[in-house]
Amino acid sequence: MKTVYFLRHGKSDWDADFDHDHERPIATRGQKAARRMGRFLAKTGQVPDAIVTSTAVRAKQTLALAMEAGDWDVQVRESRSLYEDGPVAVLAVIQAEPAASQSLLLVGHEPTWSASISRLIGGGAVRYPRAAMARIDFEVATWREVQFGRGGLQWLVPPKLLKEVL
Repeated sequence: MKTVYFLRHGKSDWDADFDHDHERPIATRGQKAARRMGRFLAKTGQVPDAIVTSTAVRAKQTLALAMEAGDWDVQVRESRSLYEDGPVAVLAVIQAEPAASQSLLLVGHEPTWSASISRLIGGGAVRYPRAAMARIDFEVATWREVQFGRGGLQWLVPPKLLKEVL
């Protein structure tokens, strides 16, 4: 079995000084939510084997805060396609994952996350709040076997559900 986690970046700081959307940071509320999600994965024993993040500042900041709060020690790679492209590019990132890992965390953006999850689980509307995290399991032996429609959504957790417990 292979597991893919999706983490959407935390709330953006639209008042910050940035030249391009790619450079927009996360707001204080987004920082708190990112830390909460990092603790959630750690406390539930679901820290991934590998991570690929969008190259956007807000995605990388969200990931760094989650990793720090959850005390994860996981190698991180970056992919510009998680910033700019859609579900087909997301599937390509998943399928390119090295065989040694069993679980993969992707950090990125809307509307790509909703569309990708919907396609991976075979349809349905997915509402994906900021800093939310989802888990999809695939009954496959290799990452190359991951295909649209073959995944099972195990959970989708928005950070506000964890506000009182983490």
